Amino acid sequence: MDVSLRELVRFHHTGQKANGKWDEKAGLQPALLAPYRNLAALRYDYPIVLVQDDTGQTCVHTLSGIVDSVLQEIAPMGLEGEPMRKHCLRLETRIRALIYGGMKGTLAELWDLAQHELVDESNQDGDGSLTENLSLARRAVTVDGRIIDCDKNATAALLEHIWMCVQNTRSQKALQRLDQLALCLSQILEADFQKSDGARTPEVLKGSMGATFDDSFDFQIMSQILKKGSRESSLTDRKRQRIGDTLTSLRTQRLFLSQMDTSSRPNDRLQPRLVFSSCSDAWEAFQAQISEKVQLLKAIATAELEIENRYDESEYDDLLAGFSQRSLSQEDLNYFPSYLVMTNSIDCQGNEKAKLIDVLSSGLPIKVLVETNNILADTSPESDQLSFGPSSQQLATMAVGLNDAFVLQSTSSNLFQARDRVYRGLTYHGPALFSIFSGIGDDATDLPCYLTTACAMQSRAFPTFTYDPVQGTNLAARFDIEDNPQIDLDWPAQHFAYEDEELQKFSENVAVTLADFAACDKRYVGHFARIPKSNWNEGMLSVAEYVGLAEDQTQNKLPYVFTVENDTLHKCIVDDKLIRATRRCRDTWHSLQELGGINNSHALKLLEQERQQWQQEKEQALNEMKSQAVALTTVESDRQPVPEQETVAEAAIGQSEPEEEDSGDQAYIETPRCTTCDECTDLNSRMFAYDDNKQAYIADLSAGTYQQLVEAAEVCQVAIIHPGKPTDVDEPGVSDLVKRAEAFN
Repeated sequence: MDVSLRELVRFHHTGQKANGKWDEKAGLQPALLAPYRNLAALRYDYPIVLVQDDTGQTCVHTLSGIVDSVLQEIAPMGLEGEPMRKHCLRLETRIRALIYGGMKGTLAELWDLAQHELVDESNQDGDGSLTENLSLARRAVTVDGRIIDCDKNATAALLEHIWMCVQNTRSQKALQRLDQLALCLSQILEADFQKSDGARTPEVLKGSMGATFDDSFDFQIMSQILKKGSRESSLTDRKRQRIGDTLTSLRTQRLFLSQMDTSSRPNDRLQPRLVFSSCSDAWEAFQAQISEKVQLLKAIATAELEIENRYDESEYDDLLAGFSQRSLSQEDLNYFPSYLVMTNSIDCQGNEKAKLIDVLSSGLPIKVLVETNNILADTSPESDQLSFGPSSQQLATMAVGLNDAFVLQSTSSNLFQARDRVYRGLTYHGPALFSIFSGIGDDATDLPCYLTTACAMQSRAFPTFTYDPVQGTNLAARFDIEDNPQIDLDWPAQHFAYEDEELQKFSENVAVTLADFAACDKRYVGHFARIPKSNWNEGMLSVAEYVGLAEDQTQNKLPYVFTVENDTLHKCIVDDKLIRATRRCRDTWHSLQELGGINNSHALKLLEQERQQWQQEKEQALNEMKSQAVALTTVESDRQPVPEQETVAEAAIGQSEPEEEDSGDQAYIETPRCTTCDECTDLNSRMFAYDDNKQAYIADLSAGTYQQLVEAAEVCQVAIIHPGKPTDVDEPGVSDLVKRAEAFN
């Protein structure tokens, strides 16, 4: 392939390729992803096991984590446990291969299948220890659940599972409370019934004694005797009716479903009434159930008052009658299971987007999952620019602006790492938005979904962040971007070793940009032009370097990304349309950095103001100390010196004139700042001397050389010696000494 520099430049600016001179590849692969193509042989966060019997943050486990826990429990330390570790890791690899090949099932099912295959193979090889070790490991597995891989269904499955665990825990607590209230009310009615004539009829008495005593008692006579001594009921008809109605409400409520209301799959029991495909449906369901919730809360309040015998009809009848939807508090709403909406960014447009905003602004416990499958847009040649994330990132950042909604933006590859944030959002008392990039579809890439979504986060195309109103009252506490790699940089960089077309090995740091992510998608192959090494030149810059330059600095430069084909490294020139999108991606990341407190423009501006103010104050303080030093030297000269110091004092007086100090040519010491370190006096005790406060001053400038004066300034620990200009311009090396003295004058 012979492509001229002019044709490369033409492609970069116009996106047009000369016919017959370009290799049109069906898809590219970013170089940094090449070592991870065979995910079945690697240990990473997926597959994930959705544990049914657990709650909270522990309801999801990684396959690797489960295997590690088993090995930690049963494998001996050191060489003795090495066979066990090798066998269990072989089993894990086989389970991964089964899942990667499309196998579905629970952990127990896939574990048993993989173990059976390995044991059959080992019997052929005569390896009996593998059978024993795997059987021991199987007995040590204490969890089970459905296994999911990182595919297009992973996000919805994982989020719904954690949500279901949260709702089951909440429902179980509520049902226990309702059952306890119902039991207490039943006991009140039973006790009242036992005092009534109805409890003393022959039939009731006979039933309470059992068939054994049919011939021993005359229940008719017993009934007459007991009725004569019976006491009146302690409950009024109105109270009895109120307790009975309350008990019926508690027992017939359908807002919390008991364990008996289960389908073939236990986790389905809440699904028909609480999981929706649109915010509009969830909103309508809430409005339809609100009266039922009000009635149940009134029944709970009535039951608690009746059990404590504190129900005063004159006070609580009117109060409870006036209890309505407007009376519901946030705590009341949180008592009930939350709603879950699972939708796609494509469907979240127009009226549905407006309803989503209403939901996120309502304060209602509605959790919304918006999955995104297409970050890039506008691939047509006629379009002037290529946009990215128009309906995904904007949606999440808009939700942050609502202030009281929990927001998590992330990718499906990062969900296990972010499981604590997912849990916090699902247990948050108000609305929550989960904006998740779940992959670009099998027809758009040859890479596994895990790699494409991970690349989206690495390249800043879909960075992760969390906004949690519970964490504090300000943005610094609420907003978090810590899950992103190398958050201080525009683009994360990794060390990459490779070989070129001539099998020459190289290594360098390679940054991951939006252009690298676009290379994962077959639909954007037209934005790249692969060129041979013979066309490489010094004018080619990596995309990260290129977008870091001002546009007027990019003349005669061409941006490229590294790609891999058949295990060989190539450079691909990137067209200007994708470069402009990459710059916008970087600018969007800068905005997130500012929200996260990194490179904040307001903070940097304030810091610069403080620095300038500090510099001014420092200069003012130095000027004041110079003046104090001159004044102190003058005072010292007025003192009566001892005879042997007369000459020294006279010299000091002559060298302390203010006008000479103001000129900046006269040497002086900031005497009040002296720390009595003896550096200057050791150098020349005649030139430098101490006053009565044991602080240094220039006693006799002519008693030493200008070189000694400069050296004293250089060794002074607090930099208070200022050499001024030399008095002897003929002193050897004086020009060099003047330059050295400039730093101290």
